[in-house]
Amino acid sequence: MTGVVVPDVMHGTGAPSPWLMRWAHLIAPGTRALDVACGHGRHSRWLASRGVNVTAIDRDEAALATMSTLAGVTTVSADLEGAPWPLPADATFDTVIVTNYLHRPLLARIAASVAPGGVLIYETFAQGNERYGKPSNPLFLLAPGELLDVAREAGLRVAGFEDVTLPAPRAACVQRLCATRASTPGENPGTAALYEATA
Repeated sequence: MTGVVVPDVMHGTGAPSPWLMRWAHLIAPGTRALDVACGHGRHSRWLASRGVNVTAIDRDEAALATMSTLAGVTTVSADLEGAPWPLPADATFDTVIVTNYLHRPLLARIAASVAPGGVLIYETFAQGNERYGKPSNPLFLLAPGELLDVAREAGLRVAGFEDVTLPAPRAACVQRLCATRASTPGENPGTAALYEATA
């Protein structure tokens, strides 16, 4: 996938993203997650180890094959940029995760995949990253506040947002979003789950 050619300079190769870990209290065992452009599946594997049922999508069939025997992981081989969305139009998930990937025509579809009561955890490179290396193409760099706009347009409630320069493992400009979809009007699933986790 065009947006997945960049190595994971934010977190190394195997460990889950610290941004995902920060919001892990919103992801309950037995729920359904979608890992978009999953690569070798570091997040799919971590979620499955916590009892989450994961649908992992990527076009790299060799990478997907490394997860073929993992309990709780269903892999979907698909070209997210050159073919139609590979899931049913009305398919939704309790958790949707995207890291180090940006294809703007899919942003609305990704946000629409968040089920009522669900959470979107998104993290990728932002404008300014061209000063530090790849990706440097504006097609793969979020504009200021772009993830916030995606959440608002999808009717999601923002639980957390950062637009930062990370110093290590090498400098990178990133945007990070955690946003939830209410089950009922006025509900804030992010806050409720946080109180449960800290009570």
